[in-house]
Amino acid sequence: MKFFIKKKYIIFFLSIILTIESNALEKDSRIQYTSENISNYFLGIVSASKDHNEKVLKHLNKIKSIKEKHSQFNIEYLRTLVLLEKFKQASDFSKRIWKEEEFFFEADLLLGLKYFKDKDYIKAEKHFERLNEITRYNLVFDDFIGNVLIAWIRASQGNEKESFEFIERVPKYYTQLKRTQDVFLKCYFDSKATKESFERLINDEEYNFSRYNFFLINYLLSTGRSTEAKKILKKSREKYNSNLLLKQTEFFINNDESKKIKNFFNCKKPEDSLAEFFYVIANLYSSEKDYQLSNFYLKISFFLNNKFLTNKALLAENFFYQKKYEPAIEIYHSLKPIGSIYSWHASKNIAQILINTKGKKYSINNLETEFNLLPKPNFENYAELANFYKENEYYKESIKYYSLALKVISQDHSLIPKILYRRGSSYERLGDWENAEKDLLDSLKILPNQPHVLNYLGYSWIDKGINLDKGLEMIKKAVSLTENDGYIIDSLGWAYYAKENYVEAELHLQRAVELLPLDPIINDHYADTLWMLNKSVQARYFWKNILSLDSSEQKLKDAVNEKLIFGIDKKL
Repeated sequence: MKFFIKKKYIIFFLSIILTIESNALEKDSRIQYTSENISNYFLGIVSASKDHNEKVLKHLNKIKSIKEKHSQFNIEYLRTLVLLEKFKQASDFSKRIWKEEEFFFEADLLLGLKYFKDKDYIKAEKHFERLNEITRYNLVFDDFIGNVLIAWIRASQGNEKESFEFIERVPKYYTQLKRTQDVFLKCYFDSKATKESFERLINDEEYNFSRYNFFLINYLLSTGRSTEAKKILKKSREKYNSNLLLKQTEFFINNDESKKIKNFFNCKKPEDSLAEFFYVIANLYSSEKDYQLSNFYLKISFFLNNKFLTNKALLAENFFYQKKYEPAIEIYHSLKPIGSIYSWHASKNIAQILINTKGKKYSINNLETEFNLLPKPNFENYAELANFYKENEYYKESIKYYSLALKVISQDHSLIPKILYRRGSSYERLGDWENAEKDLLDSLKILPNQPHVLNYLGYSWIDKGINLDKGLEMIKKAVSLTENDGYIIDSLGWAYYAKENYVEAELHLQRAVELLPLDPIINDHYADTLWMLNKSVQARYFWKNILSLDSSEQKLKDAVNEKLIFGIDKKL
């Protein structure tokens, strides 16, 4: 078995061997640099690179003697303790290695948070001030984390003016994050501008602040304004129909369980606002696919507020992308007691994991069992189960549940066109073109400017050799409604091919190949067009390329092999 390790870990390993100073022959050095210590250090770093936290701790615990010499050991050890939620051990270790003359981000952060929770604000601020010094040369967190943390120290001490002054010190390129902390401070100090500030956030069209609808609703409920909270919720659910937190909030309110909403978060508790701050940082790292650091900041968020249980969904998602399926399933199960929305969300994601671990049939049977346990399935449950069937090529079953969703959904609901589109595409996959065409047309009657529906219907007509002119116009419209969508541009090129306008077809298909160079169908369309333009050498080049693509299905490869021998002896 081969192990592929990040270059930096190899460098750290070699540095243990190569940077032994003149005292290397002294007794303590001989203890530090034994082959056993080197082996444990190396294995610990390898385990860290694979995010195997228990193994990291096992190996690094054996070589604590090198902590004075190697900062990377300290970083990995501290991060591992946090990831394992061993915060007392983390703070104790931070105390032992902390030095006035040395900056160590993780140690100062953890010690500062410990003192903050203990309400020892003088000591906490000392460590948070050092974070500004450490991050000043960090392009990600320059003067950001320290100032936010100090702002909440000032707030906790009742110093409203200085708390806002520290938020203002955060660099301007963090403007949107400053706005969220600013509104939480307003909420903490009972500012009359709190509701207005929340509303400015959630109505911002340039940034997605959908999550902050929850915090506004939470604030209104905590101040006894339930009618206003319900109005905000209704509006936000219409705009963000798939937001889990808002869906669960709606369920709580409709079932007289508003207390659960208020239990998640309390703006009167600085720890809760800071927990949200670290949750946002965790989201940032998750979006960059740095799941280990995302989990590190998530665990800090949970350390500050362990009541906001819905935030665990991000941790489960991170584990899923790391292919750490067992802990992901464990966390998804822990989400189920929150409420029916998160329970069903967990069931769907567990089913997705089971596809990878136990196969499609087992996964679908498991999800069907979970679905049958729902006390009162609504149209969203039906549609989501249908989506799962469709994604796994159970088209007949998907049609059944899309139909049930359409039966119970409100007739003016904004999701009807989407459900019709998905049911129509399932009919098309089963070869039932009559019903497929009807659903696609009905979807467009309700909502005419849907680029993917226009493209699907237009391409289907072209592929069937019917309604060529109408299909071309539909696809042109789809292209005009999107920007650089390779699949829709491919459809446009193929429509021109069908109309034997090969020059125009080549223009668009070349662009589609540039956008999606690894798509075998698009490469095939482009090669066919090149052949029709008597560019046989170029055509064969792209056909051969299709044979080398992992995503090429055998049926397409067989057709391409035949083209390589005989070319194209007839038109579409």
